Amino acid sequence: MSAAAAIPDALEAGPHEPPPAAAGGSLGRRWTPYLLLLPGLLWLGVFFLAPMVSLFSTSLQTGSPEQGYSLNPPRFANYTDVWGQYGEQFLRSFVYAGIATVAALAISYPLAYTIAFKAGRWRNILLVLVIAPFFTSFLIRTLAWKTILSDNGFVVGLMNTLHITDVLAFVGLTDGERVLATPLAVVTGLTYNFLPFMTLPLFASLERIDPRLIEAAHDLFASPFTAFRKVTWPLSLPGVVAGTLLTFIPAAGDYINQSLLGRVGDAMVGNVIDSKFLRVLDYPAAAALSFTLMVSIVVLVALYVRRAGTEELV
Repeated sequence: MSAAAAIPDALEAGPHEPPPAAAGGSLGRRWTPYLLLLPGLLWLGVFFLAPMVSLFSTSLQTGSPEQGYSLNPPRFANYTDVWGQYGEQFLRSFVYAGIATVAALAISYPLAYTIAFKAGRWRNILLVLVIAPFFTSFLIRTLAWKTILSDNGFVVGLMNTLHITDVLAFVGLTDGERVLATPLAVVTGLTYNFLPFMTLPLFASLERIDPRLIEAAHDLFASPFTAFRKVTWPLSLPGVVAGTLLTFIPAAGDYINQSLLGRVGDAMVGNVIDSKFLRVLDYPAAAALSFTLMVSIVVLVALYVRRAGTEELV
């Protein structure tokens, strides 16, 4: 049979079924992404989802440390009770975290800009200096501020000489000539401890900006401020959003800085949760506070990201 005569027969035979090996290979390729995701999903399920379910279940329990706690019946009033009793601590936590985030942004942006555009061969050294505090314990770094902000220290003495403490006392951040055991000390500790979380995302965002875009703005007779406002700032906005989130979220739940640098009357919600879990042993109230804090932060973050126009970050 000639090759030309064999063509119609091949067409009439229809498409050939793939061999079993090829079908098995296709099935394996289809399941490969899910198998690769499986370890991560198991990790999240065991160490995130399960604890969240347990926390929510604990927040609805009733009882006492002596008699034990029971979920029968679930008591949703625990949430209204803790919000009514500790609403001031919630608000204070968000205010302190917000001030620390703004202060960290004001300090980190010029630093990250300098490292990204002006550091040259010193860039790597400056980046090491930014992350160097991580080589020291968080607790030790916070305790060091007790010495720095001591009443007889150089910093407080200089602030008193320049009457800075008087101005800060007017807005409620200090107590006259004292800085330690005041809201200013707590905010200072929060700003310092979480400063690298703001600097590194900003640097990563600024480093990706093409310098030729800024040069083009200058070629179009834009002033340095206009070039920054129209080019640099919008392009660095993803880093700003990421940095503010990485600073605000842990700062809002922090309790170490307030415990070591603040006073009892200015407790944050993290201090209340720590006390309820470890000293008072009121587990339902502590769990309700924790769950409320988490939901509040998620809502604030969603609104902030939506307002900033960078929804792709979440």
